[in-house]
Amino acid sequence: MTESGGLPRRRRRSRRRSRARVRRVLLVGLVVVSVLLAAGGWVGFRGWQARAHLLNAAGLAQELSTQVVGGDVARAQRTLAALQEQAASARTATGDPAWWLGQQAPYAGDDLAAVRQIAVAVDDLARLAFPTLLRVDLASLVPKEGKLDLGRLRAVSAEVSAADRAVRQTEERLRAVSTDDLVGQVRDAVSGLRAELERLGELTSAADQGAKLLPSLLGADGPRSYLLVSQNPAELRATGGMFGAYAVLQAEGGRIRMSGQKSASSLASFTPPLPVSRELRNLWKDLPGTYPADVNLSPDFPTAAALYREMVRRRTGTEVDGVLAVDPLVLSYLLGVLGPVTVPDQPSLAGSTVVRTLLSDAYRTLDTKAQDAFFARAASAVFDALFTKAVNPRSLLTVFNRSIAERRILFWSAHPAEQRVLGDSRLAGKLREKDIVPTVGVFLNDGSGAKLGYYLRFSATVTVGDCQPEGRRELRLRVTVHSTVPRSGLSESVTGLALSGDPYTARTLVSVYTPTGGAVLAGRLDGKDTAMGSGTAGSRQVTVATVEVKPGKTRTLDVTLLTGKTSAGTAELVLTPTVTPWTTQVVSAPSCDQ
Repeated sequence: MTESGGLPRRRRRSRRRSRARVRRVLLVGLVVVSVLLAAGGWVGFRGWQARAHLLNAAGLAQELSTQVVGGDVARAQRTLAALQEQAASARTATGDPAWWLGQQAPYAGDDLAAVRQIAVAVDDLARLAFPTLLRVDLASLVPKEGKLDLGRLRAVSAEVSAADRAVRQTEERLRAVSTDDLVGQVRDAVSGLRAELERLGELTSAADQGAKLLPSLLGADGPRSYLLVSQNPAELRATGGMFGAYAVLQAEGGRIRMSGQKSASSLASFTPPLPVSRELRNLWKDLPGTYPADVNLSPDFPTAAALYREMVRRRTGTEVDGVLAVDPLVLSYLLGVLGPVTVPDQPSLAGSTVVRTLLSDAYRTLDTKAQDAFFARAASAVFDALFTKAVNPRSLLTVFNRSIAERRILFWSAHPAEQRVLGDSRLAGKLREKDIVPTVGVFLNDGSGAKLGYYLRFSATVTVGDCQPEGRRELRLRVTVHSTVPRSGLSESVTGLALSGDPYTARTLVSVYTPTGGAVLAGRLDGKDTAMGSGTAGSRQVTVATVEVKPGKTRTLDVTLLTGKTSAGTAELVLTPTVTPWTTQVVSAPSCDQ
């Protein structure tokens, strides 16, 4: 009985232990699932909070950037307080352990990590960059009544540098975040913030460079002199326009004055030509070293400026410390702040009409010698007003920022240490030695000695194509040239050399520079194969196509390019600044590593 009854009892106890284990496993599983669900719900709730705070913060950051640039300090202080509150809340909402746990999960983890990076970047911007920018007196970076306060400028230099570093670091952090899979509103907010930070970064970078360079440039350590060169985009050159009239700027102790205005034609030509690099000669023969009007057939402003400085030295004995180039659109922007100025023996110049006056009307009423004299007097009158009038310093800074961003103000220093500070900034007027993203350059030169650039309209589209097996990408560039040249009524100084019996046909040499390490595959003009010159500029390949356009017509140049090794799904365009701004578009594609 004992043995026969014991076996069932042991089986019953075993079954009870098994059921207990199952209940414990189920209970543990239920607890785990509950925790995961709770964590997921918490992350979802925090994500909703973070999204709301980020959208608010991104909008406030863009608004604050505009107020900082515009000098509206009182409103900027209120906006900053609101931004800091929203940015801190977004950082807190994405910084708890549950959020970190969510970042480790498949699928959603990358999105949560991206949102966290964005929250940190915006909070750093609110805590580090904007407060410093509001403390800095940016007015100290521009002359007041002809003089710059060098002591005051040096006092703010450290803070300007700190603000620029904070903006640049935030900009780089946001650029590294993939937004492809983010919620649409967050993605759009981040894209808008990136664009605004790029604009703000251009301002802080220019301010930083100015704070570092201006004391020595303006004679804090001894007298300085510079060539002020007017680029004339009516006769196109790669950096903007033919070097026309020039003047000598004298600077000492922060005070600036102008003297020695002359025409570029007074420099004549140089035989034998000044030495130029082999790469430049392969593309343009000895023209840049022979004619002052051709020193900037290449888009590299330091090369052009050094050649022009040497030409002036040889002809006049004047040796300067650098070259500053501007164009009539810079004068129009300045006149918008300064108000109209009077030019001796000519109508007054106003911001809304100066471009037409200098690049169209002058050619109808003045001969070549009188035109050059007028250009020199016009530039002198505007800069005299800049150096003597009391104007809103922040408005001037906005004008300088816009002009530099459009590559309409260029500067080169003959002092290597100062030039190194400029680096590859837009003010320096050169392509980067190495691309951050694949960069395509499209640069224009008049090919007939005409002044028809005033009437030409340009557009450029880059379409990012397929990923190549060797790690490159294909880019498809389309450039259109449209002529609004009238069919009659222009003087010979405007029409230049007749082409095919038609002096109103515009001939433009279009130079295309590949991204670094890239290559040119093919070129077509209006859908047909076309002959193109070729060369190199550092690690870039260069191709040159001749595009002739009759009045009222449009020509289309298509060039297929390869990048160097890159996974980027976007590209950047660098262009010759023209009288009427280019119409541009970059058609992006998914990154190759996705």
